[in-house]
Amino acid sequence: MQLRRRSWRGKFADAFRGLSRAIRSQSSFLVHIWVAAAVVAVAAVLRVGPLEWCLLAAAIGIVLAAEIFNTAIESLARAIPVGRHPRIRDALDMASAGVLVASATAVAIGLIVFGTRAATLLGVW
Repeated sequence: MQLRRRSWRGKFADAFRGLSRAIRSQSSFLVHIWVAAAVVAVAAVLRVGPLEWCLLAAAIGIVLAAEIFNTAIESLARAIPVGRHPRIRDALDMASAGVLVASATAVAIGLIVFGTRAATLLGVW
């Protein structure tokens, strides 16, 4: 059996469909979007530098990607007609832990960037 090659347009269409599906099906994804918007607003007000923007953008991207991977694993787990299974539960818990680790890392980056910037503006640093 030979697999048909997909066009780049088809690949991007599938990716955007997946993104749309994650946004529409996960309330936590919407929370991450609002927090990301707040981070961008605060960064603009504090006039962070280019390197700081890169760190914040990477942190936001990593959290959103982790949430999408978590959503994908949840979707697969719901598709398996096995019912409750300890390994499925473990996979779901680990995927959630991935989002937790990504979010905690993003918070740490935000505290360092914004804390340093605020301290500089206040003359403390």
